Amino acid sequence: MKIHLIDATYELFRAFYGAPPTRAPDGAEVGATLGLVRSLLALVRQGDLTHVACAFDHVIESFRNELFAGYKTGEGIDPRLRTQFSLAEEATRALGIVVWSMVEFEADDALATAAERWRQAPGVAQVVLASPDKDLAQCVRGDQVILWDRRRQRTYDADGVVEKYGVRPESIPDWLALVGDDADGIPGIRGWGRKSAAAVLLRYPHLEDIPEDPSRWEVTLRGAAGLAESLRQHRAEVMLYRRLTTLRTDVPLDEELEDLEWRGARRRELGELCERLGDPTVMERVPEWRE
Repeated sequence: MKIHLIDATYELFRAFYGAPPTRAPDGAEVGATLGLVRSLLALVRQGDLTHVACAFDHVIESFRNELFAGYKTGEGIDPRLRTQFSLAEEATRALGIVVWSMVEFEADDALATAAERWRQAPGVAQVVLASPDKDLAQCVRGDQVILWDRRRQRTYDADGVVEKYGVRPESIPDWLALVGDDADGIPGIRGWGRKSAAAVLLRYPHLEDIPEDPSRWEVTLRGAAGLAESLRQHRAEVMLYRRLTTLRTDVPLDEELEDLEWRGARRRELGELCERLGDPTVMERVPEWRE
């Protein structure tokens, strides 16, 4: 079996910015939710999908905001999108898909936990992380756990991660700590760029592996002395940034693997939801019903 783990927050944002606004009969904006529903229905119609779950950021803030004041927040999110967060979760449950609604943790933490928990479970051939998020690249394991960018229809196994980012999956948190991540509010370390960080981390996979003396680096890199000095001066910050960029694999998920099996949508719940959304055609797209 393949387990499909969906970054539903990304899918919801993509639907909001990728389709025209749509209003429900009561005047509420529901376009992103409808876009998400259609996207998930296209997914469950795939022949190889048997087990699936969606992780949502119910709120944008998480435990990481307590560690670093500059970490991303929900500030600036369009109110028309924010009001659909709970609605999108409700719609996904109505489709019969397991929902992980994150408050203390982030959606990526839930996906990382599930991938680690079930990647070696009996009968699991592959775990597919449906997201283009570079944070999740750290979860890739050979071709056993892969990233799938649905929009571009690209998949990344461990070799693909190296080709795209220049480092192995286990070094992704170290790489992000050095170069920064604007999406998450991680500033990175002065002087370090994508290429220099990749060159060093490909030889020394983790920050603590990098020799303090640049003359000992087994990497030919212009400006090595300056990079080493910047790393020395900002050692505390970069270690904090790595903690922020490292996904947790201990999120308390209640489900067992068998609970992720998709058995069809819930007819009553989805029917009532479609009436509220003002789009009964969704019901015609459902390939299977569980009740």
